[in-house]
Amino acid sequence: MKKALVTGASGGIGRAVARRLCRDGYFVILNYNRSGQAALALRDELNASFAEPQAEAIHADLTDLAQTEAMFRAAGNVDVLVNNAGIAQQKLFTDLTEENWRRMMEVDVGGVFRCCRLALPHMIHEKRGKIVNISSMWGQVGASCEVSYSAAKAAVIGLTKALAKEVGPSGIQVNCIAPGVIGTPMNAGFGPDTLRGLAEETPLGRLGTPEDVAETVSFLVSPGADFITGQVIGVNSGFVI
Repeated sequence: MKKALVTGASGGIGRAVARRLCRDGYFVILNYNRSGQAALALRDELNASFAEPQAEAIHADLTDLAQTEAMFRAAGNVDVLVNNAGIAQQKLFTDLTEENWRRMMEVDVGGVFRCCRLALPHMIHEKRGKIVNISSMWGQVGASCEVSYSAAKAAVIGLTKALAKEVGPSGIQVNCIAPGVIGTPMNAGFGPDTLRGLAEETPLGRLGTPEDVAETVSFLVSPGADFITGQVIGVNSGFVI
């Protein structure tokens, strides 16, 4: 059975991705940091849905190299890596502190860097592998009062494109999904009026669901996407075209 590692698997998008990859036949490693109860509940839910165990939850703070290395040792070799873990922050640029900036970069970019670096030796040896990085449409166009988040997600896009060129000769595909406004706890702080306004601005007239993103991940890690690499796929209801 092929194995997939999903970081930030206890959150909205991560949870949907884990469920979808389990249905696709992967054994899924559910990475979590603070949301242990949610991750363990998801593990139990997934394992109860199949005749054989299909998921395991492993704690790791991805800003900590030692913890990230321990997670990969416990997980074993993975065929698919979905870098989903991340944080967001709405704050005036002039109010950002050095610590705000460092934390954003360590989580949203550093975590992707560490996980890719640790997953790749096995993939390179096997001459196959799939990496999907979750960025944001704000990494493509920027968002007012989200400078640090936009910069971090833009860095994920740049990392994706450069890494795809580097490991393509080894048969590995690296792609990026840039979600729009998705109905997750991370975006719940916007409030109903703001979310309604954002939905009205999109050509399809609605906000996204975690399952919309999960379906795109499922495609990108499938054999049907074997000729796709270094791409940024917008799952944003046409908000950014």
